[in-house]
Amino acid sequence: MDIALLIKAAIMGIVEGLTEFLPISSTGHLILAGALLGFDDDKAKVFDIAIQTGAIFAVILVYWQKIRDTLIALPTEKQAQTFALNVFIAFVPAVALGLLFGKAIKANLFTPVVVASTFILGGFIILWAEKRQQNNPAVARIQDVETMSAMDALKVGLVQCMAMIPGTSRSGATIIGGMLLGLSRKAATDFSFYLAMPTLIGAGAYSLYKDRALLSVADVPMFAVGLVFSFISAWLCVRWLLRYISSHSFVPFAWYRIAFGVVVLVTAQAGWVIWAA
Repeated sequence: MDIALLIKAAIMGIVEGLTEFLPISSTGHLILAGALLGFDDDKAKVFDIAIQTGAIFAVILVYWQKIRDTLIALPTEKQAQTFALNVFIAFVPAVALGLLFGKAIKANLFTPVVVASTFILGGFIILWAEKRQQNNPAVARIQDVETMSAMDALKVGLVQCMAMIPGTSRSGATIIGGMLLGLSRKAATDFSFYLAMPTLIGAGAYSLYKDRALLSVADVPMFAVGLVFSFISAWLCVRWLLRYISSHSFVPFAWYRIAFGVVVLVTAQAGWVIWAA
């Protein structure tokens, strides 16, 4: 057993769990961490996607009461059926566009300029979204996910597709996009978490199936360690974030994104990190 490899897997799991549900792009941070650790070959890229499942299990645990109640009520209650349908509607665009354009995006958009630009642009969009709700609280017409319409869900699902552009952040796209579409900060965050469940589980399963030839039984300990540490760090992060948004805005994350965009440019220019698919 390669202890050094397991330590790297643990670190990558922690990075994934801490960044997956914040609007700061887990992919960007995993690329940087992988480059610094020398953990960035083809198998490592499959690993990065697969360990998202550990982070999703953390969200399922945090939201278990809501998930259980919805499943129990699904056969008979209209509200539960509407909620489940909305999550499905929001999930479909990412599947369709990912299958159609995923390879082309990886081949053409994973460049330092694109990654840095989306980090920085995303930061300014967060500042704009927060300022907009601060100046006009009435724009937040949807206070909880149960009052979302199918059209609201579809719009959030389409916004999620922007996360296919490297550096955008799936959570950032859905949370901030949701806020711009009329969801409150809390409703947008909750729906982003619910939407992450099918999206990230599907992405992880597809990646493992597609690249199964790269894997062997010997990789099980590495993946297990990554999943466990991703789960633990994501569980802590999600619980913290839900408390944080009750009294704080996403403005600090905006400035962090802008600073991280500069880091991307510096590391790329210096040749320290290869920002490639």
